[in-house]
Amino acid sequence: MAGIYIHIPFCRQACHYCDFHFSTSMKKRDEMVLALAKEIAMRREEFSAEIVETIYFGGGTPSVLSNEEIQFLIDAVYTNYTVGSNPEITIEANPDDLSSERIIQLSQSQVNRLSIGVQSFFEDDLKLMNRAHNALEAEECIIEAVKHFNNISIDLIYGIPGMSNERWIENVEKALSFGIPHISSYALTVEPKTALHTLVKKGIISAPSDESAQEQFQILVDTLEANGFVHYELSNFGKEGYFSRNNTAYWLGKKYIGIGPSAHSYDGTRRSWNIANNALYLKSVGDDMLPSETEKLTIADRYNEYVMTGLRTIWGVSLERVETELGSMYRAHLEKEAAKFITQGLLTNDNGIIKTTKSGKFLADGIASDLFFLNLD
Repeated sequence: MAGIYIHIPFCRQACHYCDFHFSTSMKKRDEMVLALAKEIAMRREEFSAEIVETIYFGGGTPSVLSNEEIQFLIDAVYTNYTVGSNPEITIEANPDDLSSERIIQLSQSQVNRLSIGVQSFFEDDLKLMNRAHNALEAEECIIEAVKHFNNISIDLIYGIPGMSNERWIENVEKALSFGIPHISSYALTVEPKTALHTLVKKGIISAPSDESAQEQFQILVDTLEANGFVHYELSNFGKEGYFSRNNTAYWLGKKYIGIGPSAHSYDGTRRSWNIANNALYLKSVGDDMLPSETEKLTIADRYNEYVMTGLRTIWGVSLERVETELGSMYRAHLEKEAAKFITQGLLTNDNGIIKTTKSGKFLADGIASDLFFLNLD
């Protein structure tokens, strides 16, 4: 199984918390779509022996493209790669782009999964984050989307300054009321060089509270699990049969090609990333050059990445896989470093699979960093 990720580097406006690569200028949109299709063709040899099972439009805001432009890029993938018989084709979309007409048109295309960036159903939260849509648009687009799409995910953010636990519960219950099968949810974080970082530094907005975020994370887990969702990855919850195939492939170490400015790729032993600059990306592709840098992963890199991703998922980290793929030294290191967290009740060793416990889930990334192998070879 392999995947194609297509990064659409445009947004109508900048959310205060976002540190992804994008531009709010649409001047080069037509040129960019052609360049993305060209990069798709330029890289076809990388997957000459692979079956593409997922195509994912991320960003940025992919829904700023027209349905015709999205189909043009899907066609480019089909022209240049062997695509499976039932691929998952996802587009991230903002509520303000999802009119009834647009949803119907998308449902008639090859896109079969919508990921809707709701973030909150409350106007105050959306204004604080500088989202382009309002609360009414969020509700209306989901009501329309469920009429035409079976596979829908929405994003929600917790730990927003001023958000009480009661308001967070209302957010989660509102999401559940639509009957959607997948929810992705993230803690609001203050990333460097973002508007949110500046606003917090100036005291205009309070810094997010770690304690509040942890409480709201636990509310989220308890509520969604009680409603039949599987907490299959730290930030992702899905009904059976509705886990994101694209993201699951990332966490399980499958190969993927990232198309577009700032997009990352992985082939099992090497990681590459495209330049995060629209103008330089366009120039490079126009000159028939791939705009990327490549890093060959050391065994320690591969171990660290597997531990980081594995602890975030229900599949955990397999001691046998560590030993088979990376060596007995790495297995011994993992067992030794995990022991203290097992004693503290934050990890378990269940038949050779290291997993986080309920109390360890929120701390998964921090625990993983303590399990890293630091003497890089």
